[in-house]
Amino acid sequence: MAISTGRARSTARDGVERRRQLNRPQGPLRRALDRHWYAWAMVAPVVIVILVLIGWPLVRGIYLSLTDATEANVGRTIGVNVIPSSYEFVGLDNYLTILSSGLFWERLAWTVIWTVACVALHYGLGLGLALLLHRKLRFRGLYRMLLILPWAIPGFVAAFIWRYLFNSDYGVINAMLKAVGLGAVGWLDDPFTAKLAVIAVNVWVGVPFMMVALLGGLQSIPADLYEAADVDGATPWQRFTNITLPMLRQVSATVVLLGTVWSFNMFPIIYLVTRGGPGTSTEILVTYAFREAFSGVRNYSGSATWGVIILALLIVLASVYRRALRRQGEVW
Repeated sequence: MAISTGRARSTARDGVERRRQLNRPQGPLRRALDRHWYAWAMVAPVVIVILVLIGWPLVRGIYLSLTDATEANVGRTIGVNVIPSSYEFVGLDNYLTILSSGLFWERLAWTVIWTVACVALHYGLGLGLALLLHRKLRFRGLYRMLLILPWAIPGFVAAFIWRYLFNSDYGVINAMLKAVGLGAVGWLDDPFTAKLAVIAVNVWVGVPFMMVALLGGLQSIPADLYEAADVDGATPWQRFTNITLPMLRQVSATVVLLGTVWSFNMFPIIYLVTRGGPGTSTEILVTYAFREAFSGVRNYSGSATWGVIILALLIVLASVYRRALRRQGEVW
């Protein structure tokens, strides 16, 4: 009888303890795992792949930026001979060297000019074409297909095509200038015209994305707003500034940020059209980082430092941009 009573008491204590554990408040992470475990299970493979393909190279790059690693002192195998690494940890010396050099600020200035010019033209031309295609036009579907073709062409193919078009001797553009009695222009031989050339190529490649995104935003604006504005006697410009632009604010914020990041890191257009030339006049930050790693005596630590600085600049830019949007009430 005493044994049965003891077992009953033990069972009761176990039940009370289980109830306490169930009623114990859980942390936010535990609640998220309990409620959304299936979603976490589905996302886990993607997260693992991203960590392997992006996370590890990023960590490795940050580490190399804190060393003096070059082609001469990294570990390598030559035939049967294994040469160990001899590079050393130097801390922030690479960052101080780059940020204190005039070369960095010169490259940064041109990169900012290049980015602002490209994004402004992307958005302006994209919005104009989107407004045009939003209207009822004959063969509107054909126009949309033709205007989106530059986006469908791979970047390196577009770069080679435009390099041929800008060729000083047998380029199509100079041939057209000669046909109307004008002299040939060395588009890729002069720093100023080379900069205009690469901006033109990047605009040609990037406008279709802006056009498609803004066209989608225009199609989501309720037609009732324009009808009410017509009844009130609003002019087309007033409808554009008071209805179209405010209703496109969220779409515009997203595409401008994406366009800024893409243009800031637009390696293929610069490298394949001008290779940073003539000289280094069209070289932006990312192409110089590439040159450090893959030309001459390869400076892996210097290239990694340039890459980390570029990443930091983009993070700061995106953070400031997002904070500005939040102040305007555009939370995303």
